Amino acid sequence: MSTYDSERSSGPNPDADGDSEERVFAALAPAPGRGFAGTWWGRAWLKALEETALDGRQLKKGRRYAREGAVGAVSVRPGRITAVVRDPDGTSYRSDVMLQRLSEDGWDGFLAMAVERAGHVAALLDRDMPPHLVEDAATAGVELLPGLGDLEPECSCEAWDHCSHTAALCYQVARLLDEDPFVLFLMRGRGERALLRELEERSAAPASSYAPPVAPLGVAAVDAFAARDIVPPLPPVPEIPREPGTPPRLDTESDPAPGVDPAALEFLAADAARRAWALLAEALAPGHELQPPGWELTEAQDAVRLAAGCEDRRVRERLAAGSGRRAAELEVAVRAWRHGGAPALAVLEEEWTPGPEALARARDALARAWQDEERPALRSAGPNRWTVLGSGVQLRLDRDGRWWPYREEGGAWVPAGPADADPGAALAGVTGAEEG
Repeated sequence: MSTYDSERSSGPNPDADGDSEERVFAALAPAPGRGFAGTWWGRAWLKALEETALDGRQLKKGRRYAREGAVGAVSVRPGRITAVVRDPDGTSYRSDVMLQRLSEDGWDGFLAMAVERAGHVAALLDRDMPPHLVEDAATAGVELLPGLGDLEPECSCEAWDHCSHTAALCYQVARLLDEDPFVLFLMRGRGERALLRELEERSAAPASSYAPPVAPLGVAAVDAFAARDIVPPLPPVPEIPREPGTPPRLDTESDPAPGVDPAALEFLAADAARRAWALLAEALAPGHELQPPGWELTEAQDAVRLAAGCEDRRVRERLAAGSGRRAAELEVAVRAWRHGGAPALAVLEEEWTPGPEALARARDALARAWQDEERPALRSAGPNRWTVLGSGVQLRLDRDGRWWPYREEGGAWVPAGPADADPGAALAGVTGAEEG
């Protein structure tokens, strides 16, 4: 037995408020050569039909029947649409298509969501159904548009699936939906008068008179993917500006609030504009989705990044203090950053112990990097560090197996160049510069 058998009365069906909720639309004129759905929600209705029907031939015949004007007056009421459809030989069949009504909890969630967003109510009054209304309703757990399998057919021709008659009815209803989205709300259980009355009452009620249900955050990925052919296409991606935007200057006549440094704020705003521009360009570059995620910086590392692009002495002093470094330590960290970003900074500030396999690979790389007569005398200076005796030069191994050259300056080891997978090449860049 159909789950809709309790609604099979051919007369008007009362809604929850006792109003007679049935609309009858006169038969539409034949529509040769025109599409049945111009709005995105009309196309969603047809998509549910076409994904449900098992026999494509019946859909094709149904489209032809609808175009030829074979569908009579359409009755729309909660949970059901009905029409008489004529075959080419003149035989008439009563065809019904059922759509599950929303529960009272579902309507409560939809109405609570709608009154919180004035734009939704305004759109409905204009006979429009913006995508974000449907998306917000789905977020509140209310599915307004039918999905796969939601349109249940019933026809006096006794077909067990969608036949040409129920298909013709659905194609005709798509034209009605284009003109008036309230047709869909009526099928879901609320007529236009009842729906607008409830929206008006809730909008006028104090905010504390009812508590909207707590909606789940976001939309399930499977639902978002299923709607890919329904929602309007996204606008084209705008062209990337040639350069970052210029933030406004803060050198106004008004004095800054205590503790506020206008120069520091201007620098941070300009840096944010540069980073946003670079991130956008990177995100839109071909193959971006194949790239590994970027390095997530700590606050102390980000202070070094900022200092590397800042020439204002006062701002650099504040960055040093904020990152817990002395000014001289920040300068060394900036040198590391300029040689290799966050990985270079990690080599400067972290000492790690390679495991047996990593240590064996490192020693093998050191042994193969030079001919016997050229090999420098190396002495271990830590778990991942080797010093070249008598030269004031050091090699440091990072966790990715790369070698970083360091030079001794003023009794401290400082970064001296970029990394290289070959320890000999990394060291040559430093010794060659010294000889030059």
